[in-house]
Amino acid sequence: MTAGTERTADTAGATGTPRTWGSALDSVVVYAQGALCRRLARGTVPSDGRVRVTGLPRTLDPGSLRARVLGASGARVTEARIEVGAEPLDTDDGTRDALRHEVERLRDEAAAARGRRDRQLGLITEVGGLHPVAPARKRDDPHRRTPVDAWLELASFVDARLTALHSRLDALEEALEQADHAFAVASDRLSRASGDTPSAHVETTVSAVLTLVGGSADEEVEVEVEYGVPGAVWVPAYRLTHRQGDGTGRLVLRASVAQRTGEDWTGVRLALATADLRRRTDLPKLRSIRIGRRQEAPAPSGWREPPTGLADLFTGYETVGPRPLPAGARAPGGSVGAASAAQDSYPPPPPPTGLPVPGGAYGSAPEPFGGAAPPATTRARRSAPSAPRGFGEPPPALAAAAPAPPGAMPVPPPPPPVPGPPQPSGDDLDYASLVLCGPDGPGERRGRLFPGTGFDAVAAEYRRRAETVASLPLPGHAVRPRESAGSFDHRFDAVARVDVPSDGTWHTVTVAEIPVGLRTEYVCAPSVEQTVYATLVLSNATGQALLAGPVEVTVDDEFLLTAALPTLAPGGVSRVGLGPAEGIRVTRRANLRESTAGLRNNVTVLDHQVHVELANGLAGPVGVEVRERVPVTSDPDVRIEEDADWTAPEDGAGPEQHAPGTRVWRVELPAGATTVLDGRYEIRIPAGKALVGGNRRS
Repeated sequence: MTAGTERTADTAGATGTPRTWGSALDSVVVYAQGALCRRLARGTVPSDGRVRVTGLPRTLDPGSLRARVLGASGARVTEARIEVGAEPLDTDDGTRDALRHEVERLRDEAAAARGRRDRQLGLITEVGGLHPVAPARKRDDPHRRTPVDAWLELASFVDARLTALHSRLDALEEALEQADHAFAVASDRLSRASGDTPSAHVETTVSAVLTLVGGSADEEVEVEVEYGVPGAVWVPAYRLTHRQGDGTGRLVLRASVAQRTGEDWTGVRLALATADLRRRTDLPKLRSIRIGRRQEAPAPSGWREPPTGLADLFTGYETVGPRPLPAGARAPGGSVGAASAAQDSYPPPPPPTGLPVPGGAYGSAPEPFGGAAPPATTRARRSAPSAPRGFGEPPPALAAAAPAPPGAMPVPPPPPPVPGPPQPSGDDLDYASLVLCGPDGPGERRGRLFPGTGFDAVAAEYRRRAETVASLPLPGHAVRPRESAGSFDHRFDAVARVDVPSDGTWHTVTVAEIPVGLRTEYVCAPSVEQTVYATLVLSNATGQALLAGPVEVTVDDEFLLTAALPTLAPGGVSRVGLGPAEGIRVTRRANLRESTAGLRNNVTVLDHQVHVELANGLAGPVGVEVRERVPVTSDPDVRIEEDADWTAPEDGAGPEQHAPGTRVWRVELPAGATTVLDGRYEIRIPAGKALVGGNRRS
């Protein structure tokens, strides 16, 4: 902390209405998942030092709020807390709900079109079921002649009717298809709409209430508010521009960013980091082990005894009587006294059952223990938290009054309390999650702090919706930054401000230009495929790693292809394939001659001769790397002798790893030139280790 003090606060401020300051989003750091946003607000500090900074998103993590004063001002931030409010939207402005109304209208049209289609199908089924039925013949009646004309007239009527109905059905099917398509397009447009627009008729506002102290009266200061939000991901992408014959290239780092944080990033300074925003960075607590006599466990840090006379604090509240009911409300039983009695008899919520007792003494404390001493700034506002009774153990009064059901197993008596001070759990020492029980709570809980859930269903739904961007399908050849960065973390800062709407789709932004070394090489392995391939050897000359991702290659101002760039450490070299080089031809012929050697012809000799021809049909000179491979053996009796001018590549010297036995020719071919490469190697196998018919090689 430089000029200001950063602090995450969770306490209430002083009474009164704070002065409202507007804020503007200035910078965003996008991590592997999630983002860290910084807003700037400027204004005059009021006399009480309390200001409200507006404009924060609903998805922010309350525990990540930080605030500090920028510049050389003497003011500093001593308290910062989140305040959530709600206000109705302006119903006269129909632009907010235009997409939603359009989706509802198209849904009704599609449902109506589907109903008309279904009714038409019912008519077709009904008409298609028409067929002549002969009247029932009695036993003594003679056979009657069939009225063929009537049958034919009925069949003609059915055919004509079905023809008209099917024509109408085709039109209805087409109308239904168009209605479904329009509804799907509108729904997709609504789902891709910016999350910065409220989705209900009530707008939820999130503000940071700050308390500033120090500095002169009515001094204008600038405050930076920092907070973390979920729902932001990014993957790297590149654009490579190269000219043939030039030893350098232009590599532009781009990023595909998707975010649904609930606020549009307009004109922000963007930075991209590979670190995990949710990774814990606190150091583990190492506990000492003492050898010797057993000693009393020391009181936990921050714990103190409850204040004396806490029960008398609410005497005046009880003498006033029960709180009056709202107008129109009726108490249970039709009287206020019944409500008061029901309130007084409200038992405390039972603690969870079936859980182990930490420390062996926490759950068996006979009475609520004191509290944890909060920090100095909030100590006056908190009292001691109470320890619940044994896990699953009801209060003594309820346990004595509740009769045991017939046939139930006898409940063993609770274990005696363990001597020593109470042992609060980590939840009781988490000051930010403690909730003060009010005067209307149970008698033994009033005025004490208890671990609260702090669960906000609305905020949880916003965060759940925001985190759906993590499941977006990745672009082609894209790799998650945590997978490609490995065990190192990197950060890339964009050179210009960018705009990224909160619509949950991928947006490509330009980050920076990276200087790289480039050279064009042609590679072929004629023993596998008689084709020469053009490649770009790319070297990372910067101090940062280049993460894996798609790279669009442009050669001589013409787009060539999109390839996959692997991760390149600083100083690393990689090869990017550009496809076959049609202007360079290669042919290969191999001859095998088998013979015997030795005093008794007990050695089989397999003589391989390789003949490779290269022809350069390009307009300029090229360098071609021709790869061959000779056999390798681990048997000392089998020898392989080479007679060629090829060389074995050095491990780690090139942009890739070679298989054992690889041999390389490097040839410089002028324009229109042709060259011949000859290689030879012999395999000498003892007669006792030769396989009949199994030693020949093509």
